Amino acid sequence: MAATPPALAFDGLTEVVAFLIEIDKLKSIQCRTKVLGTQRQENTAEHSWHFAVAVMALAPYADDGVDITRVTQMALVHDIAEIDAGDVLVYDLAGREAVHAMEAKAAQRLFGLLPTPQRRQFHELWLEYEAGETPSARFALMIDRLMPVLMNLHNQGQSWIENGITLEQVLTCNAFIADVYPALWTHLSRHLQQAQQQGWLK
Repeated sequence: MAATPPALAFDGLTEVVAFLIEIDKLKSIQCRTKVLGTQRQENTAEHSWHFAVAVMALAPYADDGVDITRVTQMALVHDIAEIDAGDVLVYDLAGREAVHAMEAKAAQRLFGLLPTPQRRQFHELWLEYEAGETPSARFALMIDRLMPVLMNLHNQGQSWIENGITLEQVLTCNAFIADVYPALWTHLSRHLQQAQQQGWLK
């Protein structure tokens, strides 16, 4: 007969379940990009999954100082604050600045549902990603910015066209990719120029 787990093993389980149920709301937060081949908008939970898989796929191209496990964890938690704050277009600089305090408050509330050890772990991951200063965070930010660009390049510029985005906006917003992965930026820049020629970017 299996030994009965000690009561301590279940400490905090109620809080963990409450957190897991609360973050299900992320599936209802819509991004601006549509799922390829459909007219349905991608939701933020789908984006986070795609981001995490991209981290695994691009791991061989990361610098030695990048902790891929930590980057994957950032991918999974980086947008949880959108449950309270909503999604703001990355090119809407004023909107992103205005929502920053709301996101910080949301992160405290949502991660605060967890028991102390997990609360600290999740919040530290979120803060590291937001600061974008460590090699792991910069690699994470690079992939997070890369994904919607790739989606638009394979979706006839759908969200760029719908939101009136210019080539200059995309180049300026994503230029830091050149510091993290120069060869990728050279590749993307060429395709972005072609996207403008095709009328996908102003």
